[in-house]
Amino acid sequence: MFFSLSKLFWLLVQPTSLVLLLVLGGLALVFWRRRRTGLAALAIAAIIQFLVGFTSLGYVIIQPLENRFQVPSTAPETVGTIIVLGGATMARPSTARGIAELNQAGDRLATTLWLARQYPEAKVMLSRGGGFLMGETESEAETMARFLTNLGVAEDRLILEEESRNTAENASLSRAALNEEDGVVVLVTSAFHMPRSVGIFRQQGIEVLAWPTDYRSAGDQGMAIDIANPNQNLETATIAMREWIGLLAYHWTGRTSEFLPAP
Repeated sequence: MFFSLSKLFWLLVQPTSLVLLLVLGGLALVFWRRRRTGLAALAIAAIIQFLVGFTSLGYVIIQPLENRFQVPSTAPETVGTIIVLGGATMARPSTARGIAELNQAGDRLATTLWLARQYPEAKVMLSRGGGFLMGETESEAETMARFLTNLGVAEDRLILEEESRNTAENASLSRAALNEEDGVVVLVTSAFHMPRSVGIFRQQGIEVLAWPTDYRSAGDQGMAIDIANPNQNLETATIAMREWIGLLAYHWTGRTSEFLPAP
């Protein structure tokens, strides 16, 4: 239920949807001769579109998340398990073509591959089922396994967790596959996603060594007009807003003990 509600909620409140709903609502109000209210809705839509598409707002709000955890300054001597969270591949083309098509978060798998080579004795847990409501694709764990084995990681090192659909399920289902004697557990996910991920794993009693990757900001950007790449600005703002809402929702529902977990 939480998974379905969260998907539907985000479908409605993401910036693109908000702009569309405000435009449709504004036009309807103008048509119904409530001109002032309708124009106000259209103006709000324009302001939102400007802020998320033509300013650095997304980078400003994503960088506190990305700066929360750092790549370890001193790497551990040994690692028992490397856990990588899904979100790095494109499900439909990967499934249909039998490949591992990476998206903008592909650094999650690149970092996992590097860690797997640095720690050849470590197990690699690939955590993600299907992210779509209808389950029409293969599990992302299977797609990620294809990527890693094609690049030389032995199949017997891989642990596929193929049922999780969100971060809470990533943690709870990963816990069932871990043994206490496994040693250091390294968690790989996007830097903006690391605070929420660490908080959820802690709630499940799993202490992880955070290894953030897939940075979207420079880390010290200020608010400014940015017209170089409106699509990228919109994507970054959308990701940042979703993550902040996710932090709030997970804390309110008891899935994390802290709103913004820290090292």
